[in-house]
Amino acid sequence: MGTLLIDKLLQTVVQQKASDLHLTVGSQPMLRLHGHMRPLATKVLESADTSALMKSITPERCQQELQEVGGCDFGFAFGEMARFRVAVFKQRGNIGLVLRRIPNEFLTFQQLGLPAVMEDLITRPRGLILVTGPTGSGKTTSLASMINWINDNLDRHIITIEDPIEYFHKHKKSLINQREIGIDVPDFPEAIRRALRMDPDCILVGEMRDLATISAAVTAAETGHIVFGTLHTNSAEGTVNRIIDVFPKEQQDQIRTQLSVAIIGVLAQALVPRKPKGLVAAYEMLVVTPAISNLIRENKTYRIDSSIQTGRKHGMILLDDSLFNLWRQGLVEEEELYVKARKVNELRERVENAKKGIFDDEEEADEDTDPKKK
Repeated sequence: MGTLLIDKLLQTVVQQKASDLHLTVGSQPMLRLHGHMRPLATKVLESADTSALMKSITPERCQQELQEVGGCDFGFAFGEMARFRVAVFKQRGNIGLVLRRIPNEFLTFQQLGLPAVMEDLITRPRGLILVTGPTGSGKTTSLASMINWINDNLDRHIITIEDPIEYFHKHKKSLINQREIGIDVPDFPEAIRRALRMDPDCILVGEMRDLATISAAVTAAETGHIVFGTLHTNSAEGTVNRIIDVFPKEQQDQIRTQLSVAIIGVLAQALVPRKPKGLVAAYEMLVVTPAISNLIRENKTYRIDSSIQTGRKHGMILLDDSLFNLWRQGLVEEEELYVKARKVNELRERVENAKKGIFDDEEEADEDTDPKKK
């Protein structure tokens, strides 16, 4: 019963290009489609159903973890069609599952709309590049695309440390070793320490969630490696602050100095519903120039936003500017901007002004060079 049903459900997810499948007792299976929850026209799931569905795909070690701590995560391949990242959990004594679809194909920087400056950053010999944003904002997809770009264009040894492994990479120009936490190595800090002895050029750290991991990642970036990491922060400034705040007070000056040297870029992203359907990403891009490096060292991160604003020639952009541009190109509804905006009132004022034909000086300049407006 379980296997038959799960195959049908996963097929539907792949065909409809849904991002997630939710299975919970007392509800029909639900898809998350273009950001919205949509029930499937099947029976309401009972306890025996979710239990059978779980057993049909969950490895033994995870079933044991589920019993011991009430939840587990793993990844699996659905034939050639897609991979899924699965979260299994208990709720009200029953079993629930959320399956996130991981597409098999990599998207290009152009398809993702990634800032062009990313290509320069990832070809540097060393430094820390952070991709940040809330859960489900496409961080994994952006990182996979960057790793794939390196793999297509450069001969490097790339080590990824993930929990669980999401995108599978084939060896192309580069050699890629992917290590899964809990299967190949016990934890992130240990994995980074080991990676440094494996002659790597690039190290991808799936999640920088604690002091030991962040500390190890910063050190790796200082010692001549490109390190990619992710954090659940919403802005470039917030990302720098979060890293520093993880450290005890007496170490913060030292980490500021270390970070100011190690960090080379922060990409913060948010996904917005696209008109008429689908999703489009808005980005905030911080490129660490010597001036910004000084701000980090001197504990003046509150000035990062204005530096991004004046750093357009270096490829920088603020999230709200990116959102404004998406609206101006007619890609997203006005209301959707304010859900993701950092300074809602300022953005609203700009949109109102734009409707009346009043633009900032810089936007006027864009207007002149924008081929679509001619």
